[in-house]
Amino acid sequence: MDSLIFDCDGVLVDSEAIAEATLVDLVGAWLPDLAAEEELKAALGMTTANILSHLEARSVHRLPANATERVDETIEDRLSRQLCSIEGVAEAIEALSLPMAVVSNSRRQRVLASLATTGLEARLGEVPIFTADQVAAPKPDPAVYRLAAAQLGCAPGDCLVVEDSVTGVTAAHGAGMTVIGFIGASHVSQGHAERLRAAGAWQVLSHMQGLEALVQQWLTTRRPPSAS
Repeated sequence: MDSLIFDCDGVLVDSEAIAEATLVDLVGAWLPDLAAEEELKAALGMTTANILSHLEARSVHRLPANATERVDETIEDRLSRQLCSIEGVAEAIEALSLPMAVVSNSRRQRVLASLATTGLEARLGEVPIFTADQVAAPKPDPAVYRLAAAQLGCAPGDCLVVEDSVTGVTAAHGAGMTVIGFIGASHVSQGHAERLRAAGAWQVLSHMQGLEALVQQWLTTRRPPSAS
């Protein structure tokens, strides 16, 4: 069975810029010796805990014991007030008939809230949602994608994934899935398309209005017409 899998942050919802600004504010206060904005570019797509661990290792300062919870709660408060869906994604979802799922490195609570806030919950319906807290190792480890394939009843090669980060592309590609790298969110920096291709993206998409054509291309490539 063919399935289309979406990452959430930066693919369905335009949340990464909000999350990054929140991290810059908090980390700037906690780890003042770091250029937080520059450091965070290398951590796109990681879990909050892993981002903070990565940053703390590069600082002479220590984070508060409850730093992960404080970051997540602050981000989720801002998302509840500021979050928008990615331009064109609702229409793209409506145009596609493949079974869909969501695979995210965010905690499940944030994914559900993000989809509800943006109205995408109603567009997607009762799609399966898989999050990093279901596996021992989050993205870039492929475990959460392997879990999704197993529970969806799909071979990894039957899954097409849309991801916006090197972390996510690495995970999905490592699980044996075909990956579209998405660069249409507001946080994307120059040169990101090349980084996604280097991580294993099959194609790069700059706007969701092109998703349907890429899905059809993938299906056609995998199922060429029979010779007459």
